[in-house]
Amino acid sequence: MPLDSSNAAAAAGDKIDVTVAHADAIVRAGLTSLLGGCGELRVNRPHAPPAPGGRAAVLIVDYHAGLDYMRRGADGRQRVLVVTAPGREWEARAAMQAGVHGHLRQSADLAQLVTAVRALSRGERYPVGDLCDAVGGVGLTGRENDVLQRLAHGHCNKLIARSLGIGVGTIKSHVKGLCEKLGASTRTEVVVLAIRRGLVGAEALAPITSDHAPRQRP
Repeated sequence: MPLDSSNAAAAAGDKIDVTVAHADAIVRAGLTSLLGGCGELRVNRPHAPPAPGGRAAVLIVDYHAGLDYMRRGADGRQRVLVVTAPGREWEARAAMQAGVHGHLRQSADLAQLVTAVRALSRGERYPVGDLCDAVGGVGLTGRENDVLQRLAHGHCNKLIARSLGIGVGTIKSHVKGLCEKLGASTRTEVVVLAIRRGLVGAEALAPITSDHAPRQRP
């Protein structure tokens, strides 16, 4: 029996709104195709406002877009799922530290993808457990994470201040905060400990050993 108009509206309202806005065109097309075949999901055009309903909409993006979205002020109606390439766990930790609600590797299967979308739509985080615990245990702010990523590439205070559009004194305060939260006494130690905690990529060690800037005291 066909649904009447009220039942049809209720059924539509039960769907989870998903917007796929990943920067990688191939990943974006693959995610859209996979999710489009799930009857409980409604895949929207990028930048389309989520439909009104009881459940949060889910925005699927890449790492950099996820950070940018959170810095600009996330829409409370949308939950952000970052999808990254395998082997870049530090991006997952940095993204969730910045406030995104979930992370998934590009190698994940459809079941994991749908599980993540469902979890975020219910207001939960994904995954739960060690990753979220490690991120929450450090407690960096979004701006501290910005500074940390630049420290990891050997940038001096002036360069960091210029790239973030804030004063050198503010950068020094952020570096001091990083030292306190990570239990470090120097800029170099901040980055080494951040690498061990998975907050930055191990490739950051190369510029640290060759650049004089990280040897500065906070």
